[in-house]
Amino acid sequence: MVATPDTASTKGTDRASGGVQSVERAFQLLEALADSGGVATLSELSTSSGLPMPTIHRLVRTLVQQGYVRQDTARRYTLGPRLIRLGETAGRLLGSWARPYLAELMEATGETANLAVLEGGEVVYVGQVQSRRSMRMFTEVGRRVQPHCTGVGKALLAQLPEAEARAVLGPNPLAAHTEFTVTDPDELLRQLAEARERGYVVDDQEQEIGVRCIALAVPGAPTPTALSVSGPEARIRALEEQAGAAALVPVMHHIANRLGQVLAP
Repeated sequence: MVATPDTASTKGTDRASGGVQSVERAFQLLEALADSGGVATLSELSTSSGLPMPTIHRLVRTLVQQGYVRQDTARRYTLGPRLIRLGETAGRLLGSWARPYLAELMEATGETANLAVLEGGEVVYVGQVQSRRSMRMFTEVGRRVQPHCTGVGKALLAQLPEAEARAVLGPNPLAAHTEFTVTDPDELLRQLAEARERGYVVDDQEQEIGVRCIALAVPGAPTPTALSVSGPEARIRALEEQAGAAALVPVMHHIANRLGQVLAP
């Protein structure tokens, strides 16, 4: 049997990396679809992935047959519904893996610790360990919120290139949840630039009056992920004023870095 160029290259990749090239390319296409907002034509997929069109045809046909990709009436391809179950299960596992680190953060601060990811332009809470105090913050795991008015949301947006963050926010004024909510996209983008420099963001009563939240990125995670501490404004401000080994932001960075190593692909 004479190997075709595609077969030969696949075997070469298998020997070099221990992986299967067709599987790697299938996931490459799914990620290209996700990066395009979940909808793309074959030519757009070819441009974004760098794969040859015949390869894309074969892989997309297989993904459609398995329900991981769909073709709409405009002959564009979209992420398929079969991915929902995988994503939900992965999200639950992410929260489980993170729980010991969230618990450590709660014990160090006495306040509720949260973990969130960015999905479809929304913040999704995937993990939480609540404070033991009678007055505490609670957000249901799985809840979706807008990113512009939450600490974790701004920490997630700050991980994106500015153009991508602007696309998530859109050109119109943002919804005001309190009198302190930043509703101007340009002003929020300026805040995100500052957050990248100092390494954390603050939600100062922007989603709910009386609630303050400190959030920062989880480095090394396979998707934008953020860690936060939230609670009554006065208690969070008191934590921010602590210095030395108990200083809030360094403690959060230490835990986030260790969590990122666990989550890294």
